[in-house]
Amino acid sequence: MLNSYVLLTILGCSIVTWLPRVIPFALTKKVTFPKPLLDFLSYIPICILTALLLQSVLVYKDGEFPTVKLLEAISCIPTLLVAVRTKDLMKTVIVGIVTIALLRLIF
Repeated sequence: MLNSYVLLTILGCSIVTWLPRVIPFALTKKVTFPKPLLDFLSYIPICILTALLLQSVLVYKDGEFPTVKLLEAISCIPTLLVAVRTKDLMKTVIVGIVTIALLRLIF
């Protein structure tokens, strides 16, 4: 009983996670969007990545100003340099992971 419940829960979570990512691609594949809308949509990845970055670098507490996580902020510097120089997402991610790992090991 417990094993089938866990399996069904994992399957349900997988479907709920997968569907919102696949359905938009399937629906928009056959639609031609106007150029202004495509230009607007091109900024969305930058906005999402910026929000994720700020979420991981800043600490939010109710009633207080956000504070900066120092190690994470320092690790952004070499990561940003690699991103600007190479424009390669894989290299950028690797440098970010290695940098934060080294900083956490040292400090």
